[in-house]
Amino acid sequence: MVPRMKKSIKNIISVGLALSIAAAMATTAYASEPYVSYNYDAWNDAIPSQSGYRVDETITGFEMELNKLAEPGSKLFISEDEPTNLSNASDIFYEDSTEEFWIADSGNNRILRTDSNLKVIGCYKGVSNSKTAVDAETGLSTFSNPLGIYVSIDEKTNKPILYIADNKNARVVKAEIESNTSAKCMHEYTKPDSELYANSSETFNPSKILVDSAGILYVVVSSVTTGAVVFDETGEFTGFYGANRVEQTAAVIRQAIWRKFASNEQIASMTRNVPVEYANFDIDSEGFIYTVTEAANASTDAVKKLNPAGENIWNTATGNEFTFGDLPEFANVDTSSFTSRLTDIVVGKDGIINLLDYETGRIFQYTQDNDLLFIFGSKNSTSDQKGTFVAPNGIETVGKKIYVIDGKKNDITIFVETTFGKYVHEAAALFEKGLYEDAIDPWNEVIKRDGGYALAYYGLGKAYLNTGDYDKAMENFKVSVSKGSYDRAYEYSRDEFLRANFTIIIVVLIILIVAIIVLRKLLKKGIIKLPKIKKKPKEDK
Repeated sequence: MVPRMKKSIKNIISVGLALSIAAAMATTAYASEPYVSYNYDAWNDAIPSQSGYRVDETITGFEMELNKLAEPGSKLFISEDEPTNLSNASDIFYEDSTEEFWIADSGNNRILRTDSNLKVIGCYKGVSNSKTAVDAETGLSTFSNPLGIYVSIDEKTNKPILYIADNKNARVVKAEIESNTSAKCMHEYTKPDSELYANSSETFNPSKILVDSAGILYVVVSSVTTGAVVFDETGEFTGFYGANRVEQTAAVIRQAIWRKFASNEQIASMTRNVPVEYANFDIDSEGFIYTVTEAANASTDAVKKLNPAGENIWNTATGNEFTFGDLPEFANVDTSSFTSRLTDIVVGKDGIINLLDYETGRIFQYTQDNDLLFIFGSKNSTSDQKGTFVAPNGIETVGKKIYVIDGKKNDITIFVETTFGKYVHEAAALFEKGLYEDAIDPWNEVIKRDGGYALAYYGLGKAYLNTGDYDKAMENFKVSVSKGSYDRAYEYSRDEFLRANFTIIIVVLIILIVAIIVLRKLLKKGIIKLPKIKKKPKEDK
């Protein structure tokens, strides 16, 4: 057996053993969790994997101490009939500077304010100083199905400023906090009196909101398919931002071709193809806005990263090349098949992107380079087990913790980072900064715990490529099936060989050339004669 063949077989056996060990380790890791933790290998097949997160605790209205809202004598007392549980809560927001959570408790028509441990410290049923209908008993313009919450801090007063998507009241409320139970309306954003808006929608039903550092308000309106509705810092409607593209299905393409030949009457009768509106968004510390589209198995603009001009910087010349959520042909390691329906997105301070899948209850976590890190969580409508969801509506991240709010179980699940997750995050952070060599040790720790984690091999390949160890680089790129990087390492290895052996190669070439010249002269002078080739005698016909 030739040495090269021996080496190839050895590599194949090594990879096979690594994957087997990974499956065994992953099985042990997720045995205590209520879901199967998995990832995708280099061939895009779902395989068992170590989990990057585990369930820490589940918080209900009881743990949040919502009973204080119904206890006479409490500083938070509202009324004895005030609900002491969440109801169809749809959004959760964390304000860093105050270290407080804000929750859109939609079914109870209120906004809850909690400390960093999710203990209630405030409750807001409506606002004063509003032009909208006021409740005679409370004197407040009460909320009706508030679906979204965003909080900023007033630089002058250092107090929280609330932005509330008050869905059924067809408004966004901007309010300043006066106490733990009262807020004063500063501005109401209602349906724009503009022909531009009228061409897009006849209604104004806000669901999600965010505000950038310049005070520009972006509103997701479910009836608007031309992007987020934008209001400037004075409250004036200025247009739309970051519209999705139309999904290029076979029917859409066929109709586009037919429109070139159809009459005006035929065109008028055709179905109007419009982009799908996005469901939610988030903004990072650099001002980039990330959007997520909830349509089942959306491939066009499922997740976008928008610059200030509203352009998706993840677009290539041929469109968005990244896949988010489960792959279309996905079959899970437990043989179950699902359809992704991404409903929320949050970008951590470290730049890590977390997507919440409403359909499966899974969280998909990515780097800024869109490398998949982890998949965890599960949907189970027949179980109250921690870590499973029925209606996962919102996701938030604080440090290394992830919070998911469930609108049917009426609780908040907290996930914490595992040791495996710590090594992956450490390695990925160094990798994205270009510190490939510093990432070698944490990548090796990752492989010790999960030999099938493809990203670790790619990271090691980049590190060894950077240090000039091209053989190790090729070995790791081969395992991670990174053909382009493997070819690059091979080219560098070949060039290095040529540089290192340049003198020897030149000397050998010169010797060969001289030998050929001498041989030709000797042949010409007859000193050396080539052996004659005997001709085969012709056979008689």
